[in-house]
Amino acid sequence: MNYPNKINKEYHKNINYANRGMDLEAIINDTNEYLLEKDIALIYKKPTPIGVVKVNYENNKQIIEKAYFASQSTLDYNGLYRGKYIEFDAKNTESKTSFPLNNVHLHQIKHIRNVIKHNGIVFLIIRINNLIFLLNGPDFIEYIDTHDRKSIPFNFIKEKGYELEYNYTKGLNYLKYVDLIGGFENEKN
Repeated sequence: MNYPNKINKEYHKNINYANRGMDLEAIINDTNEYLLEKDIALIYKKPTPIGVVKVNYENNKQIIEKAYFASQSTLDYNGLYRGKYIEFDAKNTESKTSFPLNNVHLHQIKHIRNVIKHNGIVFLIIRINNLIFLLNGPDFIEYIDTHDRKSIPFNFIKEKGYELEYNYTKGLNYLKYVDLIGGFENEKN
């Protein structure tokens, strides 16, 4: 902008790019840490089960040199929220039009079915088109059971899923929608 006396000042709009390019799991981990600190929920990232074959002991450190996956893992996160078991997985896709079903392994689909069967809360958090959605487990399973496609169209995710918002302090607001799908929306916190 040109001001009198030839003083030049530039106007810069402050834009918050806090979560742009940030890894989805890092966002969720930060969110879960916030939820734990505020005593809202106990939700943890599950470690991948590995079997250690060879360890090297150097400078008082144990370094795993050879290991294997001991078993198939189920979903990435689990814990407790408002007295109910909760489990979910984080998924990314570069596709603009659909979420490829091969991003969810058969043993994970079976596990989602089992969590639903035992009245747990289960869902996927999916990043697609730089947007993040929560897709409820029963909606995911219904789609698989009623369609022959190898992917879920973006429009289905937009229609059935819940678009999640990111707050720099609180993280991803997924519990807002867990309240809806878990039947907690009428209960006081």
